[in-house]
Amino acid sequence: MSVIELSEDDFEQIVTENDFVIIDYWSPVCGPCRSFAPVFEKVADEYPEILFAKVNTEEQQKIAMGLSIRTVPTVMILRDQIVVFNKPGALIESAFREIICKAIELDMSEVQKQIKSRNNI
Repeated sequence: MSVIELSEDDFEQIVTENDFVIIDYWSPVCGPCRSFAPVFEKVADEYPEILFAKVNTEEQQKIAMGLSIRTVPTVMILRDQIVVFNKPGALIESAFREIICKAIELDMSEVQKQIKSRNNI
C-alpha cells in the first residue's frame, strides 16, 4: 500500500476506520523531514497490512495543533485508535523497523487493560 496524505477532511475517519496507522508529521521546509521521507516510503512498502500516512503540518495546522505536534518530523503509531508511539525526530531505517516490530508485537488487550486501570485510579 502506498503512503497517503491526510487532511483535516479525512484525518478522523482514516484513524478511526483503521486498526494500525503510522503517521509522519512533516513540513516541506524541514531538512530532516526530507531525509526521512524515503525511509518512511520504503518501509511502508514492506508492511502492506499497515496504513502509512503523512500530514503536512504547514497545510494541516489544525491537525498539528490539536495533537500538540511541535517538532517535525514526528512519527506517531496508533493501534486501535490508541497512540502507542509518538516521538519527534527523524529515525534511521533500522530504528524505524524496530519500533514497528514492537508495535506489531503489542498485546492490545493488555494495553487497554492498563489504560482502564489508570483511568480508575
